[in-house]
Amino acid sequence: MADLIGFILSGLVSGALYALLATGLVLSYSASGLFNFAHGATAYLCALAFYELHSGFGWPAVPTALLLVCVIAPALGWGLDRMMFRKLARVGETAQIVATIGLLVALPALGLWIVELLEDAGASVKPAENQFGLPGVGPSPAESWQLMDGVGVDSDQLITWVTTAVVAVGLWILLRHTALGLRLRASVDNRTLVELRGMSADRLSSIAWMLSSALAGLAGVLATPLLGLSAHDYTLFLFVSATAAVLGRFASVPLAFAGGLALGVLQNLVAGYASFADGITGFRTAVPFLILFAGLLVMARRQRTAGTAAMDPPPLDYLAGRSWARRWGPWAAGAALLALAFYTVTTPFWSGILAQGLAISLVFISFTVVTGLGAMVSLAQATFVTGAALVAGLLMSHGWPFIAAAMVGTCAAALLGALVALPALRLGGRSLALATLALAFLADQVLFQIGWLRNGDTGWEIPRPVFGPVDLGDDRAMGVAMVVLVTAAVAGLSALRNSPSGRAMLAVRSAPAAAMASGVSVVRTKLMLFTLSAGLAGFGGVMYASYNTRITATDFTAMTGLIWLAVVIAAGVRRPQFAVVAGLVFALVPHLMADYVTESVHLPVILFGLAGLALANDPDGYAAAASVRRHRHHVSARLGAPPGRRLGEIEDEPEGRSTGPGAEPRFGKGRGGEREAALTLHDIHAGYDGALVLHGVDLTIKSGEILALLGPNGAGKTTTCRVAAGLLTPRTGTVHLAGRDTTREGPVRRSRAGILLAPEGRGIFPALTIDENLALYLGERTDRDAVYDRFPVLAGRRTVPAGSLSGGEQQILALAPLLQRPPKVLVADEPSLGLAPQVVDEVFRLLTELRDAGTALLLVEEKAAEILGVADTVAYLAQGRVSWCGPRADVQADRLTEAYLGMGIANPAPGGDAATAAASDRTEVPKP
Repeated sequence: MADLIGFILSGLVSGALYALLATGLVLSYSASGLFNFAHGATAYLCALAFYELHSGFGWPAVPTALLLVCVIAPALGWGLDRMMFRKLARVGETAQIVATIGLLVALPALGLWIVELLEDAGASVKPAENQFGLPGVGPSPAESWQLMDGVGVDSDQLITWVTTAVVAVGLWILLRHTALGLRLRASVDNRTLVELRGMSADRLSSIAWMLSSALAGLAGVLATPLLGLSAHDYTLFLFVSATAAVLGRFASVPLAFAGGLALGVLQNLVAGYASFADGITGFRTAVPFLILFAGLLVMARRQRTAGTAAMDPPPLDYLAGRSWARRWGPWAAGAALLALAFYTVTTPFWSGILAQGLAISLVFISFTVVTGLGAMVSLAQATFVTGAALVAGLLMSHGWPFIAAAMVGTCAAALLGALVALPALRLGGRSLALATLALAFLADQVLFQIGWLRNGDTGWEIPRPVFGPVDLGDDRAMGVAMVVLVTAAVAGLSALRNSPSGRAMLAVRSAPAAAMASGVSVVRTKLMLFTLSAGLAGFGGVMYASYNTRITATDFTAMTGLIWLAVVIAAGVRRPQFAVVAGLVFALVPHLMADYVTESVHLPVILFGLAGLALANDPDGYAAAASVRRHRHHVSARLGAPPGRRLGEIEDEPEGRSTGPGAEPRFGKGRGGEREAALTLHDIHAGYDGALVLHGVDLTIKSGEILALLGPNGAGKTTTCRVAAGLLTPRTGTVHLAGRDTTREGPVRRSRAGILLAPEGRGIFPALTIDENLALYLGERTDRDAVYDRFPVLAGRRTVPAGSLSGGEQQILALAPLLQRPPKVLVADEPSLGLAPQVVDEVFRLLTELRDAGTALLLVEEKAAEILGVADTVAYLAQGRVSWCGPRADVQADRLTEAYLGMGIANPAPGGDAATAAASDRTEVPKP
């Protein structure tokens, strides 16, 4: 019994630290959608700072801890959010993963480099790297108390438990009982809608990152006596904590917190009682990674459809359609010159470094296969490298020739890749990355600990091969051979991309559902990609180990694979030639830095880690950025402002001017005669990624008026709504609210100024309750009570999550609070979409009430009959241009037919004849 209690109590210590880290992960992920792989690095940095300030400089422990946790760590989180995380939230998932992995590598090296510089300057710092048995916040040495015979606790454990409990209660109060907590939870649900409701999602993200970093700093300070100062141990600690975050589904702070505590206890109980695992080396330490992998699979089964892929669309290939010489000529010339340089200008030392870089380039090209072509982030490539090299070394020790051993090692890596991929194929994005990393840690701690495979700490000898007169023991010959192999790999991958199989892979990458509908097996395609990538990584690993002439089980750990991924994606993972550039840079830069800049081993690591930061601006990588930017500049120049018009220029157009046929009036007077223009869009040109959708749109909506914007699908109606709400900045043209230029203002400032967008679908936060949804817009309880009085269907379910309401109830919930605080302008995009006719009538009654309250409404609708029943002014939008705009009374059925079907009636008859009646029947428009 005493043993059980002891295991539980000690497990609660590590569990408390897991809970703190997991809670921080959930907070940052919830606010920005980023899984922060560098969370453990932040904890290590704070632990390092605490050790040096307390033990080195002699600062008192408690004030130092408070300074780090309450000031330095939040400031670090705020700075990283401003410099990096805000931009990363808007790029692809691959760039997000790699950028934070870059921080994971860079932050510990940065801390150690600063300590190194202080030591050179004569400061009283202490040796920091891999120090253990360090003092914590409490007394040193720690005081101990015996609870019962054989069970005791010390002051460090007690401080950890009490601090964690206080933090848990504080977080619960913050998130559940404060306005800030409500807004943070709303940003989790729908970041864009938060901004459309006048709350700054960026500011909420900064607060979440500050809280997350503070929790990481607290965990780092408290963990100093337990973990010491090993950056590797803190990283492992993070990924164990990620298991608790998975248990909380990356959304629930209480579940993540409880999961962390439970995980610590379970880990201790397994270590103490799992006697069946005595014969499996490393099993006890691998338990959290088994749980992490299983948790990801369970979460995927509930949230994802099997066989889906991460949506990360590739950029346009600006060289598509060009000649072979234009596309590949410079690269072929570079390969020839490099091969020639081995026997002409390079010294033996640099020949060896270049050969090493080319060998690692083969491994880097494997990332191009799985990530660049397949849009799947694999963090297990180092596992395939180690597995293939160990198998090849084992076979060579039994007399196998190099080629046969290398081929079997490559096949073993491919088989291992298939085994890794099979259970992970239902995952995508960060879940797949975490799953492959969990399997990589399992391989490090279990598979590569098997005695007959690893051959102890000495590993296996892998001599360089000799092919007749060609002896690859010469670095120059090795370099030329690697040039040939790398060229073949690049050519083969390019041929694969242009083959039917390659097109199937690209189809799975960009649109898995459409690929399945076309008969492409998503699972088989992804499995083929994973297997091919693993085999290529394995072959590269054998060649790299051959360059070094030996392989051990610890040469390429899972952490090594993280650094490789950061480097190759920072260069450009989508094209294999950029992976070769990354390999050469990876081999050359450390030696160049040591010879010409500094002998510190930390600075090159910092530079490689910080390379990932650039992905916030250039998610396609450094090498690809220059050509892509040049291409986009040419596109922008071709799609620039129309001649004679300048950005911000406004013309006074008299009412009645028209751009459509027949010179119909553009702006109607609406209900009740002349009114002030509430919202004016003038000469709007806007679009996405260089492609224009709107071409000179002019609209004016007056206070107390409903303007119905009609047109076929693809005409640009939703784009017009996004421009009006500030979600999309026009290329040229202006947006005025009550005469004030708001063109360059974002959705937050537009919302605060009085422009609200009811987006297509439902403008609610589904995870929040009905009352919490109302509280975000109506802070006063009396205002919310008025809504409940008007809509009893909401009153009876005020504590129910809004996502459980029917579609009609959700739309009423989105519009009802506006009746208490009518906005100046409401832009509604398809407010009746998917609703029953009776609910549609209720929605339109709410919209007319808002109009009667003085709100200007811009309505986009497909139900022409209903919207024309309430509209004052009607505008037709076709191919991004307003073809006609005028009072509802002037609407003619042939024009409506033309607006929706892209065709008109050659000789329109008067409104009462049979032709018009027939057109009216087809379009459900009542005759004027």
